[in-house]
Amino acid sequence: MGATELLPKEYGYVVLVLAFYCFVNFWMAIKVGGARRKYKVPYPTLYASESDNKDAKLYNCVQRGHQNSLEMMPVFFLVLGLGGLQHPTVAAALGLVFTVGRIFYFIGYSTGDPKNRMKAGYEIMN
Repeated sequence: MGATELLPKEYGYVVLVLAFYCFVNFWMAIKVGGARRKYKVPYPTLYASESDNKDAKLYNCVQRGHQNSLEMMPVFFLVLGLGGLQHPTVAAALGLVFTVGRIFYFIGYSTGDPKNRMKAGYEIMN
């Protein structure tokens, strides 16, 4: 029995959403790198200290937005991957909504005000 017989034919949508989430996390990592340069936070420092850096909160918000997405990744991958075995189209659609939500979460968090991470995209982009 081959893998194609075990997976529903729509499972490719699940794989595409998983790949999209990886690209989103890569984009976030690039943003953290830019913030690291802009706010002068040297490696290997994960979070800036407010006593050493006046822009620590701004940098830390960018870093935290990305870190939270990394923390969610294993659970998201597991739930999407397993849910997609039975309901691939629904799982992929919900996974896409979640991934787009992570983009808005990150953009909001990156403003430097942690409360903005929970606002809808239209509120933080205006």
